[in-house]
Amino acid sequence: MNTLIALEVRRTLRNKKFMFFSIVYPSALFLLISGTSGNQKVPDTDLTMPLFVMVAMASFGALTSVLMGNSERIAKEREKGWVRQLRLTSLPGRGYVLAKIAGSAVVTLPAIVIVFVVAAAAKDVRLDAWQWIALTGVIWAGSVVFAALGVALGYLTSGDAVRPVTMIIYFGLSILGGLWMPATLYPQWLQNIAEWLPTHAYAALGQAIELGGAPHAKDVAVLAGYFLLFAGGAAWLYRKDTLKA
Repeated sequence: MNTLIALEVRRTLRNKKFMFFSIVYPSALFLLISGTSGNQKVPDTDLTMPLFVMVAMASFGALTSVLMGNSERIAKEREKGWVRQLRLTSLPGRGYVLAKIAGSAVVTLPAIVIVFVVAAAAKDVRLDAWQWIALTGVIWAGSVVFAALGVALGYLTSGDAVRPVTMIIYFGLSILGGLWMPATLYPQWLQNIAEWLPTHAYAALGQAIELGGAPHAKDVAVLAGYFLLFAGGAAWLYRKDTLKA
């Protein structure tokens, strides 16, 4: 399985288009969104706009890396017969799924760190050392939730349908979850929906650390629940796909 993970990482790093959208794009969005906001406070929070956008765009970059990459690659590999060939090897079924999740999670780290570097250099964002470390850790760890979703979508959709389906989910979760703008600006009914979305809980982990505290138990529980749902769905779809082969 380690060999497959290394192969997945190398393939991803060679994909210039993918690396642009997962690493450069979130940093550019950070500069665009935070550029004219100054240090004004986000409504109903104690966060300044640069702090809020920094965590939101680091989370968005990690989401891009694991969700967009996994779903499309798996759907196309299924159509080309690559997954069927792997089943003839000694690699267990769960090994392929875990390798996809782990391989994509590895390449989220640059997406997170570069947003942090840009925020510190361009907007003078300053945090304690433990906060930078904790932010990197929770955003990186939380990305496995969306990596599992990407695997599930790769098995759920065909090669032709995977991109539009993933894009709808990708932008829907990003916008409704409050990654592109604070959810506190939404109507109350939409805020009530947003607080139960995985992207909202994901960004909230980092926002709690920026305020000097620990992630809230509710946000951790929401993400854990979604991970079990997505990973369980990916495992079930993998077994279903195996029976059809």
